[in-house]
Amino acid sequence: MAALTRRRFGLLAAAGVANLAAPSLVGAQGVPRVVVVGGGAGGATAARYIAMDAGDAIDVTLIEANAIYTTCFFSNLYLGGFRSLASITHGYDTLAADYGINIVNARAEAIDREAKAVRLADGGRVAYDRLVVAPGIDLVYDSVPGYSREAAEIMPHAWEAGPQTRLLKDRFDALEDGQQIVIVPPPNPYRCPPAPYERASVFAHVLKAKGHMASRIIILDPKPKFSKQALFSEGWEKYYPGMVEWYGPDVHGGIKGVDPAAGTVETDFDTFHGALVNVIPAQRAGLIAQDAGLADESGYCPIDPASMRSRMDEAIFVLGDAAIAGDMPKSAFAANSQAKVAAMTVCGDLTRSEVFPASYANTCWSLIETDDSVKVGAQYEPTAEKIASTSHFISQTHESAKVRKANFEESLGWYVGIIADIFGA
Repeated sequence: MAALTRRRFGLLAAAGVANLAAPSLVGAQGVPRVVVVGGGAGGATAARYIAMDAGDAIDVTLIEANAIYTTCFFSNLYLGGFRSLASITHGYDTLAADYGINIVNARAEAIDREAKAVRLADGGRVAYDRLVVAPGIDLVYDSVPGYSREAAEIMPHAWEAGPQTRLLKDRFDALEDGQQIVIVPPPNPYRCPPAPYERASVFAHVLKAKGHMASRIIILDPKPKFSKQALFSEGWEKYYPGMVEWYGPDVHGGIKGVDPAAGTVETDFDTFHGALVNVIPAQRAGLIAQDAGLADESGYCPIDPASMRSRMDEAIFVLGDAAIAGDMPKSAFAANSQAKVAAMTVCGDLTRSEVFPASYANTCWSLIETDDSVKVGAQYEPTAEKIASTSHFISQTHESAKVRKANFEESLGWYVGIIADIFGA
């Protein structure tokens, strides 16, 4: 077993573990029950840290519809041929076997806040004393006229990893030289701000490697600027001159609609055809959080910055992409960081353990070309109004190849570390 001194996860830290007694699904008599909805970077981390810190003093149940979890983070590396799908796919066996967490592979359909219970799609109910909600995002398909859940089978978004990721790669791998890719990124706020532009980079990497130099990648962005823009623009010009074209709304005038059958994106400026069209629609908190009244008019869930406790219900905590987390982006690193604060607070609520002042961190790496990765990140502290950045950093243009390669190697180490921190293995 690893020493508990390794608990605090930094850039490359792995997780500490502790022996735990296995709790009952319904909760041992007199033992408080914590239910976690969503088994991603936020939810699984929270479940593990609560179980690890509380031992048999708290029953922990994790409800996740999927038996395996494919990470959205690093999925672009799969698209670019840098990783296998298996390498970004993980299971929950260690959380059950080593931490005594009840894994319920079922869809959480609704939250009964008055009764303090989660209703499952099969009609079952799981009661809680504290609930952690980490449902990720709900895609607003109709935010792009003509787009829909059905259209996503033709114009994949791949913003929820798994079948969509495989579909996008299959469609991409089938392209011939000279065929065009069109990417429609989402408006703010959305999951992983630099990811659409990293995706364009790895697409260009593969096309170049295949000798498909007649192909083009057109990015029709609803935003006037994007994360790491100077770094991506520099990289595209250096490695893929003339291959990646980014158009903001001042050029294209707005996205008027898509036609999946024709493979077109219509803007005020022109109609763009793509043999592959990657539409990433607007997003909001996962549907279960909205239906439970945890979201506000923005579509996301307001939280207490010092604890991640819902501002709508003091028995509920909201993590990750679903939360309004102030200056923090919607990233796996951020969700993992928030989960530890929530777990500490939950244990304080239910076992009277000490609760330390909250602090948060985030780093996002983006691969532009082989061994050329850029990064951005920050440290954060809670204020009365929001989670606020206290310091930040970003890669600079014209950095050395040595620095960029070190960034990439750092990102690989981070992935190993965060997977261990989330899943305990």
